[in-house]
Amino acid sequence: MAGRHSYADLRARMSPEAQAAAAVEAQQLGQEMDLAEVRRALKFSQDELAQTLQIGQGSVAKIEKRTDMYVSTLRRFIEAMGGELDIVARFPGHSVKIKSFADLGG
Repeated sequence: MAGRHSYADLRARMSPEAQAAAAVEAQQLGQEMDLAEVRRALKFSQDELAQTLQIGQGSVAKIEKRTDMYVSTLRRFIEAMGGELDIVARFPGHSVKIKSFADLGG
């Protein structure tokens, strides 16, 4: 898989100070952020994410600007940054995690 870097490899290239700062900032993420804000908060460049996803940097920029996309695309994007995507339906008084999306990552 030429050009593909795992999240662990990208993180390992960061200095311990940068890793600590990224961890602190990740914990302080707001409740609502767009994809570009999440990427920047986690200290990823579009180029780094593009390498992990095996796409061009321009494609990362386009994904970040989309207002509508496939759940599988969003899942790959989040997982490339080391995250996990959960789909939750919120109703008055309760929430339900939608499990049928759990198998889309494979």
